[in-house]
Amino acid sequence: MTRQCQDKVALVTGGASGIGRASAVALAGAGATVMVADRNHDGCEETVELIRAAGGSAAVHAVDVASETEVERLVAETVATFGRLDLAFNNAGVGGTFAKTADYPSDDWDRVIAVNLTGVWYCMKHEIRYMLDHGGGAIVNTASVAGLVGMGAAPAYTAAKHGVVGLTRNAALEYARNGIRINAVCPGLVRTGMTEGAEAAMPGFFDRLAKQEPVGRVAEPEEIASAVVWLLSDGASYMTGHALAVDGGYVAR
Repeated sequence: MTRQCQDKVALVTGGASGIGRASAVALAGAGATVMVADRNHDGCEETVELIRAAGGSAAVHAVDVASETEVERLVAETVATFGRLDLAFNNAGVGGTFAKTADYPSDDWDRVIAVNLTGVWYCMKHEIRYMLDHGGGAIVNTASVAGLVGMGAAPAYTAAKHGVVGLTRNAALEYARNGIRINAVCPGLVRTGMTEGAEAAMPGFFDRLAKQEPVGRVAEPEEIASAVVWLLSDGASYMTGHALAVDGGYVAR
């Protein structure tokens, strides 16, 4: 594997499983030292074991990104553990309830927005503050195809992911002259614990949605991770403020 992120320190939230785990492993394979963060400490430990088994270096930090205090502590601990912070993948997220807008539970709305949008802002806020004083860096936020088009029956998720795209573009413009690149990745349907939960609740979920994908299949987390690593690497040095759809052609229609 090309060592696209050699000798860099990367922070990955939502790193206990799915896209976060795949990206943490891929970043380590590309030469980065990785802080793996998630509410699920045991899942983070499993991710770190995978990284170390492949010869990489990583550590674990438990965090709820909906808490600014915990996020601030996470960034500080990453720097204290590894000496600096060069790259960040703000990926932690929740799916929420499937319900139409007028029927959506208020508590679920608050939680989805708190994690998927406000949590990304908290992470960016403290990552950027560090990067401004230490020569810049690169940030990728996880949005979704639901951040580019409406999905139906997922108003909180769709609103949050549209918000992530807007926040990414806004911050990218603000800090472009400071050596900080900020982009978003917008996955289509990916086989993760979150989507497998939907399959368990609604048998046939994958098959129905796969038929809507122009490529006719569901993505694996590693396919999204490849895009994340590239966006964080110097290979994407002229990209900032971009929302990259990795979606099998879903939003091209």
